[in-house]
Amino acid sequence: MHFLRIKTAALSYGALLAICCSIAFASYLGSYMRIPVVPLFARSLGATTLEVGLINAAFLLMSGALSIPLGILSDRWGRKLLITSGLVISMATSFLLYASATPGQLIAIYLLFGTGLAAIGPTLMSYVADFSPSTHLGRSYGWYTTAIYSGMSLGPALGGFVAQWLGFRPLFLIAGFFVLLLIWVVVIFLPSHAPHLSQRPSSSQTPTFTRDLLRNRALLGCWLLTLGGCFGQGMFVTFSPLLTHDYGLSMGEIGLVFTVQAVANALSRLPFGRLSDRVQSRAKLAALGFISFGFFLAVFGFCRTLPQFLLTSVALGVTMGLSFTPLGALIAEVAPPEARGLAMGGYNTSIYLGMMLSSAFMGGAIGKVGYETSFFLSALLVLLVTGGFYRLLKEFSGSPE
Repeated sequence: MHFLRIKTAALSYGALLAICCSIAFASYLGSYMRIPVVPLFARSLGATTLEVGLINAAFLLMSGALSIPLGILSDRWGRKLLITSGLVISMATSFLLYASATPGQLIAIYLLFGTGLAAIGPTLMSYVADFSPSTHLGRSYGWYTTAIYSGMSLGPALGGFVAQWLGFRPLFLIAGFFVLLLIWVVVIFLPSHAPHLSQRPSSSQTPTFTRDLLRNRALLGCWLLTLGGCFGQGMFVTFSPLLTHDYGLSMGEIGLVFTVQAVANALSRLPFGRLSDRVQSRAKLAALGFISFGFFLAVFGFCRTLPQFLLTSVALGVTMGLSFTPLGALIAEVAPPEARGLAMGGYNTSIYLGMMLSSAFMGGAIGKVGYETSFFLSALLVLLVTGGFYRLLKEFSGSPE
């Protein structure tokens, strides 16, 4: 272990970023291999539609509820321990899925799965911020989020192919052994402590909840914008399949709508990450992105044909890249190094909470006022939240040096 510390201490910024992006890609690939398959597996075990919904809700609930406390633990106990623990939990859930026999067991397993992902996501984001200079935060999160979205995009396709070829349970075994291999990669190659190349002042004490939540207006603004933006994202993810199906799109065409959005989102994050390192204010760039995202979200509700849906989905993907890439870098910029786990935990909590609220409330709204008005209302919420974000950030003057 002493040899590993000496060896990893000299790793450069580029090497650390490559390691973190590889771990992020592999962890989300392994996790998302199961996500589209588990509902079908649950149906094969006799689960009702309600139970299938509860399985997914259990995952979202735990991921959102535990992101902040686990982020705080990563500030106190170290990033590597939390990342490794999260991967161990993720591996265990794969093997438990292989042995499961009832829908109730799947709900319990997905509660555990959400716990594992909550330990990985915010902690790895904090680790990236730990070694990234302030002038490179944008491109760091551009590469990092591209790796995540690539894993999230390829995972379901790979999982569906393996499940169709070998069946549900063999897929869970393969995913479990894949994560086991990844655990060894983390143990061997990821340094226990990343050097703080940003040279920001650090404190020996972990900030309390009160100080962070009540005094750091910039961090609160970032969380608020994440919540509102993911409310809009949840509107697209949850209800666009129903809207497009009502206008005659086939399952393959609906999948294509999602694919072009995901690809545009992933590919746009690299150039927008570099752009956010060059502009004077990341806050203004993020606000511009969310205003654009809100506009195209409203437009999506009025689309009727496949070309219209595809073009608007590409625009949504690009504007999501323009929005969330500088926002992630901004959170790392406004949070002190010793509180980044808390900051990124709040970011992940806002993501899951926003998507959960959209799924919970907008279905009823669609039933009463229709798709067009509901998408417009979601877009209006995004714009209002962007205004609140800008008010909270107006006193923050951070910029790349």
